[in-house]
Amino acid sequence: MQSNQRSRYSRPQTGRKPVSPSTKLNDNLRSAFTEEGIDEYLYSLLPARDPVVTEMEDYAAQHNVPIIGPAVARLIALQVMISGAKRIFEMGSAIGYSTIWIARAAGPKAEVFYTDGDPENAKRATDHFRRAGVAKRIRIQTGDALDLLKKSRGSFDLIFCDVNKDQYPAALRVAVPKLRRGGLFIADNTLWSGKVSREAASNDSNTRSIQQFNQLIYDTPGLFPVLLPLRDGVTLCRKL
Repeated sequence: MQSNQRSRYSRPQTGRKPVSPSTKLNDNLRSAFTEEGIDEYLYSLLPARDPVVTEMEDYAAQHNVPIIGPAVARLIALQVMISGAKRIFEMGSAIGYSTIWIARAAGPKAEVFYTDGDPENAKRATDHFRRAGVAKRIRIQTGDALDLLKKSRGSFDLIFCDVNKDQYPAALRVAVPKLRRGGLFIADNTLWSGKVSREAASNDSNTRSIQQFNQLIYDTPGLFPVLLPLRDGVTLCRKL
């Protein structure tokens, strides 16, 4: 969920509404490879979020907790609604920000699996789910997301990957067999602050892993991927 800061760009006045405090361009929102004026314009268009989600955005900005932010969250929620996904597995959920967007989009009959390795994150997320009105459709699991997915019974309509970046290639290999035919696999941070376009340093395992993941997902038979340059890069993939 990383995005690095960069210099500001001069831009013409457009008469658009300013970015609200809850969508101020912090590191969770700012893209490393898009002009900042474009980022500000994009976030100025977004409708205000409800108090629980806004509180989570503010908490994430203040405590340096990585979240996908509202623009990416709306994209994922749209994929959930279009696909009609009901059984959903989230690999790496942190404080539950993306989980709430997914659970709301999937509806009251959904079964959404939250996973995180930090029990404190899970505790905070549990409170957020209750106050957001989606607790009954979310299953909370703590531990390694890859192990939890391996042990899960049945297949899933949608799997969202946001684990540690050095786990991405392994996460794809675990996820594909657990995804039903026609199901969606979505991954965040697949442009990794633009670092993927350059040769990675020998000690930069995160960048090398994302590069390997990107090549792997396009080379895997039976997958139809698209990488979108939204925020830090989002990959959408359908299992054929």
